[in-house]
Amino acid sequence: MEQAFMKEKKVLPLVLSMSLPMIISMAVNSLYNIVDSYFVARLSEDAMTALALVYPVQNLINAIAIGFGIGINASVAFYLGADEKERADQAATLGTFLNCLHGVVLTVLCIVFMPCFLRAFSPEEEVLRMALLYSNRAFLFSTVIALGLAYEKIFQAVGRMKATMLSMMCGFIVNIILDPLMIFGIGFFPAMGIAGAAWATGIGQCVSLLIYVICYRFRPIPVRIERKCLHVDRQMLIKLYSIGIPATLNMALASLLISALNGILAAFSEKYVLVLGVYYKLQTFIYLTANGIIQGIRPLVGYNFGAKEYGRVEEIFKTTLKLTAGVMAVGSALSWLIPERLIGLFISNPETVGIGVTALHIISLGFIVSAMSVTCCGVLEGLGKGRLSLYISLARYVVVILPAAFLFSRFAGADGVWYAFCFSEFLTAGAAYYIYRKGVKVVPCKTHI
Repeated sequence: MEQAFMKEKKVLPLVLSMSLPMIISMAVNSLYNIVDSYFVARLSEDAMTALALVYPVQNLINAIAIGFGIGINASVAFYLGADEKERADQAATLGTFLNCLHGVVLTVLCIVFMPCFLRAFSPEEEVLRMALLYSNRAFLFSTVIALGLAYEKIFQAVGRMKATMLSMMCGFIVNIILDPLMIFGIGFFPAMGIAGAAWATGIGQCVSLLIYVICYRFRPIPVRIERKCLHVDRQMLIKLYSIGIPATLNMALASLLISALNGILAAFSEKYVLVLGVYYKLQTFIYLTANGIIQGIRPLVGYNFGAKEYGRVEEIFKTTLKLTAGVMAVGSALSWLIPERLIGLFISNPETVGIGVTALHIISLGFIVSAMSVTCCGVLEGLGKGRLSLYISLARYVVVILPAAFLFSRFAGADGVWYAFCFSEFLTAGAAYYIYRKGVKVVPCKTHI
C-alpha cells in the first residue's frame, strides 16, 4: 500500500517528514489573520477592536470545520491502516458532504445573530459598524472554508502533506497581495477599508480550495470522493461524529473562552479586550509549530492504531511531546526577548502596548508545560478517543481558567486574567497526562527512533 511508510519508517524522521509541511501550512494559515490584522491596524484602533470582537465567531466557524475534518481524518487513516479501502472512500465522501452542509448552516446563523453578539461586548457604534462590515462578508465564505478543510484532512490522512502546504501558500499569497489593494484602494481597486480585508481573505480561501480540487483531479490520491459512496450509513455517521463533535468542541471552547474573558476585561477597559484579541493572534502564530506537529502525527497515530502497531503509537506520543515542548520553549523566549515588537505589530498606542507586554510576559510562563495538554489531545484524537480529548480541553478552557480569571481579577485587576492562563496550563497538564494514561493502553514493543 502507498501508506505503508507510516508503519515502517523510523519514528523521529517519520514525525518530522509529516509535520514539517504541516508546520509551514499552519504558519501560512496563521498569517491569514496576522496579515489582515496588520493592514487593518493601519486604519484605526477601532478597526482592530472590531476585528478582535469578530475573531471568536471566526474561530468558531473554523473550529466546527476543522473539528469535523479531524473526524474525517481519523476515520480515513484508520480504515486505510486496517486495509478497508471502501470504508475509507465512504468516510471521505460522506464527511466532505456533511462538512459542506455545516458550512451552509453556519453562514446563515452567523450572519443573522452577529448583531446581537457584538452588542453584548461593545456600545461603540463605530466599532459595531466596522465589525458587521467585516463579518457579513467574511462569513459568506464559510462553505468554502468547510470544503477546503475537508479536502485538507483527507490529503493529510493519506500522507500528502505537501499538497496541503501548496494549497495554503497559494491562498495566502493571493490574500497578502489583495489585502493592501482592497483595503486602501490601490490601482483600479476601490478603497473598501475593513470590508476589503474580508474580501481578500475570502478570495484567498477560494484559491486554496481550487488547488485541492486540481491536485485531486490531476494527481489522484488513494481515497476517492464519489457519488456512489454517498449514502447514509449509521455506523459511519456515528464514527465521524463521535470523533468530530468532541474535536469541534475542543476548538470551539477557545471561542467560548475569548468571549467570556472579553466580558470580564470589558469591565476594566476596551484596551484590555483589544490586547486579548491581539494576544490570540500572536498565540496562533506562537503555537503554530506545535499545532503543525500535532496535525502531522494524527494520521500516523490513526494508521498505526488501525494496523495494530501499538508500540509505535507510544513512541509517536513520546517523540511528539519532546518536540512540542522544545517549540514552546522558543515561544516563551520570544515573548520575553521581543514582546514590544510582537505587540507593536498591531498596536501603536504606547499605553496599550504596555498592557500587551505585561500580558505576554505572564501568559508565556505556561507555554512549555502546555505541551503536555496539546500532545495528549492530538494523540487521543488520532486514536479516535475524542471524548477523552474533550475532557482535557474542558479543563483547559472552561473548568479551570474561567473561575480562576474571575477570582484573580477581583484581587489583581485585569492582570489577574493573564495569571489565570498560566495557572490553568499547569493544572491542566497534570490532568491531561492522567487522562491519557488511564484511557490509552498500548502494548510496548521495540521501535527505532
